Amino acid sequence: MAKGTFARMTDIVKSNINELLDRAEDPEKMIRQMIREMEEAVSKATASVGTAVANQKRLERHWNEKLSLAADWQRKAERAVEAGEDDLARRSLERKAVMRKASDDLAPAMEESKRTAAQLREQLRELRGKLEEARNREGTLVARHQAAEARKKLAQSISGLGADAFSSFERFEQKVESGEAEADAHAEVAGELAEVERQVRRLEKTGEVEDELAALKQRLTLEKAERQ
Repeated sequence: MAKGTFARMTDIVKSNINELLDRAEDPEKMIRQMIREMEEAVSKATASVGTAVANQKRLERHWNEKLSLAADWQRKAERAVEAGEDDLARRSLERKAVMRKASDDLAPAMEESKRTAAQLREQLRELRGKLEEARNREGTLVARHQAAEARKKLAQSISGLGADAFSSFERFEQKVESGEAEADAHAEVAGELAEVERQVRRLEKTGEVEDELAALKQRLTLEKAERQ
């Protein structure tokens, strides 16, 4: 089992999806690519597990063969003893010892291959589960990313160009209010000036009447004095 296969799969599963999507020009394409990489990694892992299991089976077969041969030489030694062939029995027992040693030498490797195959099977099972989970979450993840992008663009619009527009509107409103205040002030001042002018004209008219009245009285007094 190639260690790099599971390491690659683990990197894909544990990678920061959001960071990858932020760097991707097409997030949906990026997610599909990651799914394909996961599928390829699982496929390679499956092949590697198959190789490990085949190696385990091969060692078990060789181990069983050695045990079977040892048992066979044991039976041959027994028959030789029964036949009074001690020399043949001795050689049979020597061959039996060779087979037993061979089987004993294979035993540790066989047990290690069993443990390795079992571990790889479990890891492969987990990876297949993660791949299935990724497939199930693919659509949801794309939809969430699209929604997040939409919210981000809306927020940028409000905080960027939108803020400038609102600020400009407020400045324009303030300008209009200032103009209205100035117009009211001018109207008020104009009204006060008109009132002053009216009062002045009234005073002027009153003065003219008084002057004319005084002149009339003076003339009448003079005329009366002349008649006397």
